[in-house]
Amino acid sequence: MHVFVTGGSGLTGPTVVAELIAAGHTVTGLARSDTAAARLESLGATPHRGSLEDLDSLRSGAEAADGVLHMAFGGDFADPDDLERRDRTAIEALGGALAHSGKPFVSTSGTLVMPGGRESTEKDEPDAAGIAGFRIPGERACLGFAAQGVRASVVRLAPTAHGPGDYGFIGMLVATARKAGVSAYVGDGGNRWPAVHRRDAAVLFRLALEKAPGGGVLHGVAESGVRFKGIAETIGRGLGLPAVSLTPEEAATHFHSPAMATFYGFDGPVSSAHTQELLGWTPAHPTLLEDMEHGDYLAAPAA
Repeated sequence: MHVFVTGGSGLTGPTVVAELIAAGHTVTGLARSDTAAARLESLGATPHRGSLEDLDSLRSGAEAADGVLHMAFGGDFADPDDLERRDRTAIEALGGALAHSGKPFVSTSGTLVMPGGRESTEKDEPDAAGIAGFRIPGERACLGFAAQGVRASVVRLAPTAHGPGDYGFIGMLVATARKAGVSAYVGDGGNRWPAVHRRDAAVLFRLALEKAPGGGVLHGVAESGVRFKGIAETIGRGLGLPAVSLTPEEAATHFHSPAMATFYGFDGPVSSAHTQELLGWTPAHPTLLEDMEHGDYLAAPAA
């Protein structure tokens, strides 16, 4: 299969591109810069110059492919309306180019769209008023193409897709602990974060392209919920720092914004049982805490 990929040069994208190519697929990747193009070429993919705002480039990339994987997401997180608009319009352009073709279209969202406080499944409704509600219009836009002859599905990734070189939520958490001299959690630290190893996520994306039915939601989660206190304590042990509890107000200062304090205090466990059964997906790589203990998260930063 010839797959057009957006976000192939980002954090999780290179592992996904490598997985697709190793499985015998060919990949063309959206590249908005020379650096992104070089990264894609190093993986064995063909760069396609453009951006999420260049809808013509998205359409031409999708039209030339046998399937599309949309992972790119960006914009100003202080402006959720702009994030929603950019994602939705990109999805509409990509899906429109595949209409009535029967081709697969896999778009990416996040499990933070789900309600907090209980374990959610793929069949549960997302929370439009929640902390990641701005991703829901993109989900709906993608799934809507299932009624237009596209094998459209959505993969909701865990907030932590961990692995080497992670500069996402956990990488930022480690950097903050180094700077502050303490490893912090909010309240009693009992809130739960889903996690998945980047290589397991890459396998899921490949399986979704190859055989996911149209109109469905998949959960890219290997661990349904890791207690946040355990994450903070693992960082503390590795860095030789105390793990401390903060109030939400203290956390807003520690994490440099109320929004980050809310993210790190969110209790959002989710299940991937349906996804695993449907696609035969079996996560096999290290857990988040194993990766933090034995990977590069706690290594001394480069000079």
